[in-house]
Amino acid sequence: MTSNEREKIRHLLVVHDLQGQRTILLQEATYSVGRHKGNAIVLISRSVSRQHAILLRVTVPGTEQYGFRIIDGNFKGQGSTNGLIVNGERCISHNLRHGDIIHFGSNQAQAKYYAISNLSEQAFYESANAENLSDFLTDQSHPVSPFQTLVVDPDFEGASDTALARLASFPELIPNPIIETDLEGNLIYLNPAATLKFPRLRELGKHHPILEGILTEIKKQKVNSFVREIKFGQEVFEQSVHFLPESDLIRTYITRDITEQKKAELELYQRDRLLQAVAEAANYLLVEMDYETGIEKALAVLGIAADADRAYLFKNHFHPLTGEIAVSLQCEWTRSPLESSRHHWQNQPYNSPALSRWYTILSNGQSINGITRDFFPSESELLMRDGIQSLLLVPLRLEEKFWGYLGLADCTQERIWSKHEESTLLTMAASISGAWHRQQVEEQIRYQALHDLLTGLPNRLLFDQLLAKALANATRNSESLAVMFLDLDRFKMINDTLGHTLGDRLLQSVAQRLEISLRSGDTVARWGGDEFTILLPRINYLEEVTQVAWRILNSFESVFYLEGHELYVSASLGIALLDEHSPDAETLIQHADAALYHAKDEGRNNYQYYTTSLSSKTPDILNLEKNLRYALERQEFTVYYQPQVNIHTNKITGMEALLRWEHPDMGVVAPSVFIPLAEESGLIIPLGEWVLRTACLQNRAWQDAGLPHLTIAVNLSPKQFRQPGLVSTVARTLSETGLEPQFLELEITESTAIEDIDFTKKVLYDLEKMGVHLSIDDFGTGHSSLSRLQLLPLHNLKIDSSFIRELTTDTRVAHIVKAIVTLGRSLGLKLIAEGVEKQEELDFLKSINCEDVQGFFFHRPLPAEKVTELLHSKNEANE
Repeated sequence: MTSNEREKIRHLLVVHDLQGQRTILLQEATYSVGRHKGNAIVLISRSVSRQHAILLRVTVPGTEQYGFRIIDGNFKGQGSTNGLIVNGERCISHNLRHGDIIHFGSNQAQAKYYAISNLSEQAFYESANAENLSDFLTDQSHPVSPFQTLVVDPDFEGASDTALARLASFPELIPNPIIETDLEGNLIYLNPAATLKFPRLRELGKHHPILEGILTEIKKQKVNSFVREIKFGQEVFEQSVHFLPESDLIRTYITRDITEQKKAELELYQRDRLLQAVAEAANYLLVEMDYETGIEKALAVLGIAADADRAYLFKNHFHPLTGEIAVSLQCEWTRSPLESSRHHWQNQPYNSPALSRWYTILSNGQSINGITRDFFPSESELLMRDGIQSLLLVPLRLEEKFWGYLGLADCTQERIWSKHEESTLLTMAASISGAWHRQQVEEQIRYQALHDLLTGLPNRLLFDQLLAKALANATRNSESLAVMFLDLDRFKMINDTLGHTLGDRLLQSVAQRLEISLRSGDTVARWGGDEFTILLPRINYLEEVTQVAWRILNSFESVFYLEGHELYVSASLGIALLDEHSPDAETLIQHADAALYHAKDEGRNNYQYYTTSLSSKTPDILNLEKNLRYALERQEFTVYYQPQVNIHTNKITGMEALLRWEHPDMGVVAPSVFIPLAEESGLIIPLGEWVLRTACLQNRAWQDAGLPHLTIAVNLSPKQFRQPGLVSTVARTLSETGLEPQFLELEITESTAIEDIDFTKKVLYDLEKMGVHLSIDDFGTGHSSLSRLQLLPLHNLKIDSSFIRELTTDTRVAHIVKAIVTLGRSLGLKLIAEGVEKQEELDFLKSINCEDVQGFFFHRPLPAEKVTELLHSKNEANE
């Protein structure tokens, strides 16, 4: 028999009535006793009331044991008809003791109460169910097996009828705490559940959290009943408060424990905050033009949402002195008034005792989550410099490469970061890694946009930017500058006789010699073909310019040894100085170009300064402009169409309209010649409208002929795009030609799109509302990023043919094209590669999932009648 079994007291009621004798084991909290069948204990006797008495379980103060009290009458406080007699004395209530005999109105219904201990569970049930029950009960009173007599609080003996009614009522029995106070906050009543749940309630009284502020809230809310939430320790309860003014009584119920609910709500709220922070941070990373600014904003949002004190981004690099792998703090957010810890985290070597374990864990893709005092001593010492008590670190990885880590720190408490916080940080790390990769790709694209792929020199766009900056400095410092235009003499002959590959090698060698010939701070750029422009800022004396010109010409005197060939090449130079005749960038370049032609006229292999006598245009240019003004009315223009082909199905998916000029005397004039003249003179406006109308009419004609419905792409020149009436012109053209808007695609160049981004957005959104498709042409030749272009309602992105030409010969170009396709597809854009001429170019584009191509490999630009025949043949083949 165990000690617990010895201590357990079992309560028994042996009942005698007209039906006979039966034994009832008392285990419930309350029993109703009476004649009616609805009672828990039914007595068969006419002298017993319908509900004669109540048996109520009462806890013995200071113990875990309980006894039973018998109360005369029903739960409503009405006494029985014939009364209650215990041990021969009539009573209203009585605390039962072992051996008490109870009569219910007469001798026909009586009971005897037993409280038995020192007996095992098995022995109790076996004996209690025996036939000779009286022998068993007699044995329990034998001194060898003494029983314990319960002593119940004597205060109950003289209790009032009101107290007895309460004792037998609902508040005493339910498991919910119930408390009553007067209007001064003094305790009047506690039910057992309240005493058990809040043991110091009587001691603290109205200062206990359960009662604190109740009267103030009643007065404030001006209502007699309300529900509030209270916190007690780590638990949270829902408390119902009732003011009973007629009794000057405040009764409160603890209706339910909502601790777990609150924890769940808090966790859900925190998850929502973190998810919202991730979304907001991802937006910063995508939209911000400056990568560092985007990271700083993302860290701030994350740190605040996670209720952290510090948020970090660390980046791996090689140590500047030792060359070993190290780490530095690149970006940091701190909660005020904490100071930055950047100076503590610069060039920290990973092979140090403090960081070697971190490197092992993080480089394997795992996180670090813990309290500072539980870290290794060397690590704890490093963290305590910044007051860090808890730390969460996750790796930054890109294509399995560990390039840094992201962290959250708490400087106010020892905190174990939740799995959701760790998951959020990992998600953020993936977004930042993606942004970092995007930044690298955009830097490559930007470099490509601003530099010549063949020579690595700045291109025309970058040269224009540098010239604009130099002009501003020269004006501010009262200095001058010079612009040179250089052209290789008879370069075309080398290209034609020895091939373009050798010609490209020659251009690379020329670029190297030019760079060597210049002063520090000077710039040489490849303007195009075999033309180069040179910027000489900070000019104080004309002799400085002349010396540079001579050094350049002298650099060409040495032979070029290329692939077994000895090449002698000379150059011609035109020079324009910043003065009253050449006051701005455009004029400087024009005048340098005019001086270059003068140098060629003077026999080549020399330099010439610009003079006002050279300002007039050449006769050829003037004649071309004159003919251009009459070409449209003389119907010398025609529109050719080049098919766009799906790279996987080889089906034609669209057409691009291309303008051609065939002069009766001059023959075919290249677009690169007459388009700039038309743009400069303003003739591009009527010419562009004619092309738009002609292309729309032709596309509608193909549709009316039963041919597949295709999209026709029409280029808009910069000046045409900036015309105030462009949108209305497009709408009118579609209406007059009967072409539905979705079958028209308008193309603008990248540089046109970003020149005035706000104006571009307005025009493109108006066109998109109309239903017209929009495309960026020659992408990669400007200096924009996809992050900026994604602000525009674009549908298509056309990769410039200059990239495609270098695709299979320069791995850098291949990477750039792949990046453009990947980023373009991520923004939902359709990709079209221009200038595809070789099978290997097509295979590469197919491997990176570029959708459509355009180029000689499939179709050259064709007149309308040839395209009509092509479409008919394709249509018949598919039937």
